[in-house]
Amino acid sequence: MIPIRRCPEPVLPSRSGTDRYNPDAPQSHRRFSLNGGQMNNPNRSGGRGGDPLDVLTRPARPPDLVLRYGEHNDHVADVHLPSSASSERAETGRGPFVAIFLHGGFWRSVYGREHTAPLAEALAAAGFVVCAPEYRRTGQPGGGWPGTFDDVAAAMDHLPGLLARAIGGPVEAGRIVIGGHSAGGHLAIWAASRHRLPVGSPWHTMRQVGTGVVALAAVSDLAACFNQRLGRQAAGELIGGGPEQFPDRYAAADPSRLLPTGTRVRLVHGTADDLVPCDMSLSYARRARDAGDDANCTVLPGAGHFDVIDPLSAAWRSVVGAFWNAAGVVDLDVVTPGQS
Repeated sequence: MIPIRRCPEPVLPSRSGTDRYNPDAPQSHRRFSLNGGQMNNPNRSGGRGGDPLDVLTRPARPPDLVLRYGEHNDHVADVHLPSSASSERAETGRGPFVAIFLHGGFWRSVYGREHTAPLAEALAAAGFVVCAPEYRRTGQPGGGWPGTFDDVAAAMDHLPGLLARAIGGPVEAGRIVIGGHSAGGHLAIWAASRHRLPVGSPWHTMRQVGTGVVALAAVSDLAACFNQRLGRQAAGELIGGGPEQFPDRYAAADPSRLLPTGTRVRLVHGTADDLVPCDMSLSYARRARDAGDDANCTVLPGAGHFDVIDPLSAAWRSVVGAFWNAAGVVDLDVVTPGQS
């Protein structure tokens, strides 16, 4: 049996994943109250008007569960549970809404799932079971091509079943949303497009894992990422080179070449993003619609790259709305500043 463990102590997220919870830290730095999926802390340093990088190291409560989906050290996933999950199953007889969220960091090992803890906590407070898998990244053995894609495919194939056993109830494909930020947004769209891969591909699947995708400030065009040298040529590190050198690899790994996805795709991107251009999401949304997908991009004026994963930012309301919309829930009072 693949082990499941509960986390007994809070973890302080960090870029390196090595910092631990400090029990001597001020109480205001250790816990946040939750209100409708937004974490509020009067002493916060980030969020509205603060340091946009604050979210990467901001303390958050530990995951409720950690699931193991494979044998490698990075084949794990943090799970944050909403307080309403069990009562919803009792009332409706159906499983909870689940968000499988893939972290960003330009696919590099210096960034891990730890920095998504504030997002996971707040998204769980909004009503989702949040499952944040780790995967091998460039800069570590087995990361990049093809290991990163092996891991994401394995996570998508195994985590719904593992999660169902862990929470003691069904996890339905029609109530799963795949989400991701930046490079994780690329992987989220790619994961939802695996049925478009050739049958002989090791990542091909006959069935889609979820009912929708939310891509936050996503690298939705891998070839463009390489050509624009985003993230100091992060795409070249991931794939091993450029699209002219490895056309077959880009054909298999670039979600912009695997349209249509056949599912709802909700992209969210800020106009002040200086790491991944907003035009990339707008272009993907147009191409996806032209291919027949239900796709749109919510444009957030003045929002930066990290605002879309920060529950303290003005962007958060639109992010939560995108998740519910991707799940097929459209009767929420959620403002979306602009869609294309």
